[in-house]
Amino acid sequence: MIFTTSQQFSTLLGLLTIIPAGHGAVCFKLEDKIIYVDPYSQTTDYTGYPKADIVFFTHDHFDHYDTKALKHLVTAKTMFVGPPCMEQHLTLEKTMNNGDSWRWENIDIRAVPAYNILNKRPDGQPFHPKGYGNGYVFTFGDIKVYVSGDTELIPEMDDLGPIDIALLAKNLPYTMSDDQFVQAVKKIGARVVYPVHYFELDKAALEKAVGEKVKLIYQ
Repeated sequence: MIFTTSQQFSTLLGLLTIIPAGHGAVCFKLEDKIIYVDPYSQTTDYTGYPKADIVFFTHDHFDHYDTKALKHLVTAKTMFVGPPCMEQHLTLEKTMNNGDSWRWENIDIRAVPAYNILNKRPDGQPFHPKGYGNGYVFTFGDIKVYVSGDTELIPEMDDLGPIDIALLAKNLPYTMSDDQFVQAVKKIGARVVYPVHYFELDKAALEKAVGEKVKLIYQ
């Protein structure tokens, strides 16, 4: 299948194709391995997309755990990975809490925090409490890819280590404001950044704010 929005990167594990799939969803194709994160049918028609070897979930909100999308992608061999909140929905191959690491098919995966500090529901609870959901750092050989999940700018971004490619959520009130997004880009230091999860985007303003050394790739 030809993905019109895909980008390819050479890694020590082979050719990595990154296919942003609308909202917070992404597909990674590493040679013959197919990895999805949070597939979402309202932004992408997954008919004809390759079947999943493994699906990672950041959390179980409807726009990240979407059974309609999964019907197109899941086989009897597909594995699921996610935080503890996903255990009520699926049988997980691996449950990952913030800080956990796991290795699958020579790919190292680290679950990292994703949460709100400022933005809260009317009852005072954050939209995404700390510890409820995950972001993920995937190490594809010599390339590290950070998938932020639904998060604001958080102190733990200082501890991610060198990141080559980042998929960063940007929308209010659920994730990052434009200013937080720009701060996150500079904090993380990735040279390639995908804004995701956004409803609207001022591309010219963001590109000016992050600087010429950062390549923004849009869905």
